[in-house]
Amino acid sequence: MRLKKIVGKKLKAIRLKNDMTIQGLALQSQVSSNMISRIERGLTIPSIEILMKLARVFNKSVNYFVEEVTTTHEVVFSSPGQRDKTVYDDESNMHTESYTSGLRDPQFSSFLCTIPVGGVSGSSPMYHPGDELIIVLEGVLRVVIVDEVHLLKKGDSLFFKSHLPHCWENMGETDAKVIWTLSPFTTI
Repeated sequence: MRLKKIVGKKLKAIRLKNDMTIQGLALQSQVSSNMISRIERGLTIPSIEILMKLARVFNKSVNYFVEEVTTTHEVVFSSPGQRDKTVYDDESNMHTESYTSGLRDPQFSSFLCTIPVGGVSGSSPMYHPGDELIIVLEGVLRVVIVDEVHLLKKGDSLFFKSHLPHCWENMGETDAKVIWTLSPFTTI
């Protein structure tokens, strides 16, 4: 199933399960009712920022909307090429492989992210509850937290409170490979 349809189907199902109208979800999430309708009909895939806003309303992770996990486990082993993958080729330009998908009730989520040259987090800074840890494996990533600029290179890490407005951009000449960990799990 295509990612647009997976996200749309899951969003509509959880909205209806919570006896919520599109307008009600729009008010709570601060995402336009038109955008929610387009997502539910599988016409568009939301940016990470929009997906985070929607996920927060239902106390779910972004993974809930993008992965088709039928069972969960207490121990999850994964190998390169075998992890659940998500491609955000919208505004964010990020490809992710989840280290934590399939784990029962995780308290954090962790991803191997590939960010192409020029990839950005979106048109405006994002913020959400929780903590984030970024570890750069390859490339260069520029991360701005409030007004503080961090230029992360191979081996660098950055840990911060996610409620602070932040954004990122691949400023390097090659793809950036990053391990991105977020806690709690509901705030990717």
